[in-house]
Amino acid sequence: MRGRTAAAAALAMGLVLAVGGGWLYVLLRANLLDNTTSRTEVAARKVAAQADTGALPEVLPSPADGVDLVLVLDAAGQVVATSLRTADPLAAELRGLRPSPGQDSADRVLTGSPAAAAGGARADVVVVRAAPPGGSGRERYVYAVTVLSDVDDATHAIGVALLASAPPLIALAAAIAWAVTGLALRPVTAIRTELAAVSESELDRRVPDPAGGDEIALMARTVNATLDRLEQAVTRQRQFVADASHELRNPIAAVRARLEVALTGGADGCDREHRESVRAALRDTERLQRIAADLLLLARLDAHAPRGAEPVDLALLAAEEGARRPGGGGPRLVVEAGEPVPVRGDPAQLERLLTNLVDNALRYAGAEVRIVAWGDGEAGEHESAAGRAVLEVVDDGPGVPEADRGKVFERFARLDAARDRETGGTGLGLAIARGIARAHGGELTVRGREDGRAGARFVVVLPVQPAEGRRTARAGGHS
Repeated sequence: MRGRTAAAAALAMGLVLAVGGGWLYVLLRANLLDNTTSRTEVAARKVAAQADTGALPEVLPSPADGVDLVLVLDAAGQVVATSLRTADPLAAELRGLRPSPGQDSADRVLTGSPAAAAGGARADVVVVRAAPPGGSGRERYVYAVTVLSDVDDATHAIGVALLASAPPLIALAAAIAWAVTGLALRPVTAIRTELAAVSESELDRRVPDPAGGDEIALMARTVNATLDRLEQAVTRQRQFVADASHELRNPIAAVRARLEVALTGGADGCDREHRESVRAALRDTERLQRIAADLLLLARLDAHAPRGAEPVDLALLAAEEGARRPGGGGPRLVVEAGEPVPVRGDPAQLERLLTNLVDNALRYAGAEVRIVAWGDGEAGEHESAAGRAVLEVVDDGPGVPEADRGKVFERFARLDAARDRETGGTGLGLAIARGIARAHGGELTVRGREDGRAGARFVVVLPVQPAEGRRTARAGGHS
């Protein structure tokens, strides 16, 4: 907008200078030409008056007031008197100029005449005045000639001045428009910056409200009112999810308990088909219980509920996760964690984060899942780890297409629609993991494997714990 306003101001200034300069140029030249014509006519009238009082000498004195020459011709165009030595070429050109019938004088601007050439100019003004007949009784005409060199010089200077002053004036107008527009849009820039910072986790932010009642102030108040309504709607939605999840926990737990009792205590008199139905209902109830717990945790993360802040060693956390996973026919779990990787946070939430990532990796892995923990000063083959604690979960499955790497963290998102509920999960695990990472001031992303092979690499980056608050802990490799 500033650029368009500056361009419009420059264009407007250019048009004003073009129109105003052209009008000034034409007006000045017309005024100078009118003054020159008047002076030239006065010189012609003086000679005509002299001819009226007596005979004219053949050589006339040079005229005054800037008039260049005076020439007297008879009706046949012959030179009677002149202030110029060689007047024949000029007389041949001027003899056709006569006053109109009923008038005693006439004027004309000639271009390229001998008088103009003699004066070194491009044009001259000629005034002819009818004089009384001489002794021979023939008509005589007095011509006064003024070369327009002064007029041309003045108008040329004006034209050059206008052309020379146009670029800086246009630039000045553009600069003023740029500065004034920037000053006027400064509140808009502040509003845009603050509005861009409003996110799902910071809905309480508001744009600055400039004083006054102009359009920008009204826009700021409208934006703040919209943000108020948005925050209220999101708060109600989150509260609904939290309340619903909380209220569902007890009935679901009761249904699960009854199904377990029915499956164990009252199973003797039940047939096989009935027992399978009870088992299926129990599995669905357990799944529903997990979804309710996940939704409640997400609601707490969205509401920025207070969390614990204790020293946690990511290397020890990774080792414990590997140790509690029993070996079996599934993918092999490998832990690579040597030096302690201390962070500060909620141990239960960080454990949940790692558990969700490992569960997701085991679900899609082919033969192996690796948990890698490294931190400040332990970059090794990784990128610089200064000031960061990094936890990676790497699998050798099909990987995540680059176009879908943001979608996998959406709630209830599934990239493979063909997977059933048991193999595909609820679609909340990765959303919870990212919410926990962000709640601890970090970030969770998914990338390709560093070795270029197929698979996914989920990377959690957290701020390291200050050195004075670290708790010593070590974890060795586990497979």
